[in-house]
Parts: sequence; structure tokens; C-alpha cells
Amino acid sequence: MLEFLLALLTTATVGALLVPLLRTTARRTERLDSALAIYRDQLAEIERTRADGTVSEAEAAAARLEVERRILNAANATKTAAPHDSSTLHRFLPPALALLIPLLALGIYLNVGRPGLPAAPFASRPAGEHPNPNEPITAERMLAEARARLAENPNDPEALAELGEALVLEADGTVTPDAVAALTRALAQRPDNPRAAYYLGLHEAQSGDSKAAVARWQALEAASPPDAPWLSMLRAEIARVARAAGMPVPPSATPSAPTGMPTPSRDQVEAMQSLDPAQRQEAIRGMVDGLDKRLKENPGDRAGWLRLANARRVLGENDKAADAYAKADALGTLDTRTLTDWAEAHVRQLKPGETPSPAAVTVLERLEKAEPRNALALFYLGAAAFAAGDKPGALRRWNTLLALLPADAPIRGLLEERIKAAEGK
Repeated sequence: MLEFLLALLTTATVGALLVPLLRTTARRTERLDSALAIYRDQLAEIERTRADGTVSEAEAAAARLEVERRILNAANATKTAAPHDSSTLHRFLPPALALLIPLLALGIYLNVGRPGLPAAPFASRPAGEHPNPNEPITAERMLAEARARLAENPNDPEALAELGEALVLEADGTVTPDAVAALTRALAQRPDNPRAAYYLGLHEAQSGDSKAAVARWQALEAASPPDAPWLSMLRAEIARVARAAGMPVPPSATPSAPTGMPTPSRDQVEAMQSLDPAQRQEAIRGMVDGLDKRLKENPGDRAGWLRLANARRVLGENDKAADAYAKADALGTLDTRTLTDWAEAHVRQLKPGETPSPAAVTVLERLEKAEPRNALALFYLGAAAFAAGDKPGALRRWNTLLALLPADAPIRGLLEERIKAAEGK
């Protein structure tokens, strides 16, 4: 029934539009008849003025000649247009096309389309109909997903925060008024939402209220768990904004030596203070080697392997640190933060332009799975994919990373060059 109504409505609309085309000849004939009637009146008026002596015979003849010339011009104009009207092709081709094209489109739709299929909300679709999780996480995709979730639940705090973040990414890192509105609603629904708190702090920093931004971020830092993946970035932003505003940098935002070094005794500390830097470094290395020796005797000490791995990283022995992380991982799966440290130990061994090793790729892929927006994983897995000839895989990761980077990130230039190379430009 719906299809019939659509066809009927389409036919009626096209028919109404075709009436002027079909009546073209009638309009031209009506215009000629009107002109001839006027000219006849003018000839009659000339005769009356000649008869009553108002105009001379010569003037009347000249006026009559001018009117007759106009009559001939009008007749010639109608004859010039007549071939178009008499041509069946020119007359009926436009109406035929106007009718056939909609009918053809309707026929194709009824044959191929599914007009009777009811609408399905996004969340109720099968998993296979959702966006491909392997596609790049772009601002456009985030916006679409957030708006789809908000269509079902307008007060979903996570969807509101995701919408705010997507609007920021779409504006190249600027927290727009629409983003502020979404983030404020998210924070009202869930006061401990870290994403909303971070971007609202960024808005305050961009608005010139650095003090408020640092205070908001410090509150977020205090409320975050010790292993929260955003803490390192948050502390870096606190330090950056505080320095730019001439404020004292909070102690928690000041980089410190990584933990995990073997703790020396008081006597060892006093003894090391009397040593020169080279001797002190050698003494620390001896302590680390001692821990390594003890772990070889007791290889089931997972916490010991993690301490050794961190100590090796402090000393710059990244190959040995990676081995220690592997031994700790064999005793118990590492969390995301420790996976990041393990991946860093691998990539720090690379020379400029060198491709990550298979062992590094394995760790980076685990990190990407645990944290899809991890910049380290996206960059180096993109490099590995590019080196393997998988340019779509490289582009997917690098474009995702580019969308996440701030507008003033130093790595943007290098990343854009690599994307162009992968695109073949």
C-alpha cells in the first residue's frame, strides 16, 4: 500500500509540473491572437483619423505600413517557433523522461530495497553490524558513536564525556562551547568522571585561568588510582600549564626517578656519599647485579623481577630490562602500566628509523589491545606495519594517533610525513 501511494504521489507531482510543457503551443497561439487584435484596433483607429481629416493621407499610409510590418514580425516569430512545437520528439521527450526516470527509480527500489523493513536502533543491531573495531578511531567515528548512545540515553555520563572529547578532537584540541556543555553535563551526572574533569581543566587553561585548571587536575590526580593510565599525561599537563603561568610546579608533577631500585641500607648510603659519580654508579650497578643473582636462585619471585626490570631501565640497560619484564610476565600477566614500561624498554633499543623487533611487536600489540589509544603502541606498530608492506594497517594507526595528538605536539610533523609516505604521496 505504501509503495502504491508513493507511486501515485510521484506521478501526480510530475504531471503537475508537465502541464506547462504541454501547453506551450497554446500559449504561443494565444499571444499571437492578442497581438493581432491590438494591431486591428490600431488599423481601425488610423482609418478613423484619416476619415475625419485629423491626419493626412500620407501620414495615414505611413502609420498603416508600420502596423502591417509589426503584424508580419509577429507572424514570423510564431512561425520560427512552430517547428519546435511541431516536432514530436522535442514536444514529448521532456515529459517522457520526467515520467520514466521516477518510475524506473521506484521499480529498482521495490525490487532491490526493503521498504517494509522496520527501523532498528543502533544498540539493538547484531554485533556484526556495528562499526569495525579495527577502523581508525577518528573524531567523526567518536561523534557518531556518542550521539547514537545519547539518542538512547541522553544522560549517559560516559557518552557525554566521549561526545565532549570528540568535539575537542574535531576542533584540533580546542575545547569548544559545545564540548564544554557536554562535559559539564557528564560531570554533573558523574562527578568522578576523569575524562570530563581533564577536558574541563584544559578549557580553563585555554581560557587563561591556569590556577583553576591546575586545581581541577590536582583534584583529579588525588582521586585517581595509583595505576591509572592517564596519570603520567595528567602530571605532564599540570607541569606544563603551571610553568607557562609562572606558578610553582607541584611536587607530584615533577618527574622523579623510577621506583624499583634496590633499597640500600643506611651504611651503604653513607658509604656511597663519599664516592665520586663514577664509583657511585658502579656501586649501584653492583647492587642491581646482586638482585639479579638472587633472582636466578629464586626465579619465582615475580615482584623481584619487576624491581629488577625497573632498575635496569634506570641504568639504561633496556635489553636486560625487557628480559626481566618477560620473566615477570611469565609468572603473572602484567597490567597496562607495566606493559607500557616493557614496550618502552624495547623501543628504546631501536636506532633512528629502525623497525621494532618481533618481540617488541608482540608486546606492543598486547599494549594496543589493552589500551587502543596508547600513543607508543600506535606509532611503533604503524612503523612495523609499514615496514611489512601493510600500508593500510600503518595508516589506520597513524591516523588514529594524529587525531589524538595536541595541535602543538612536536611529533605531528614527523607523523604527517609518514602518513604521506604510506599514502604514496
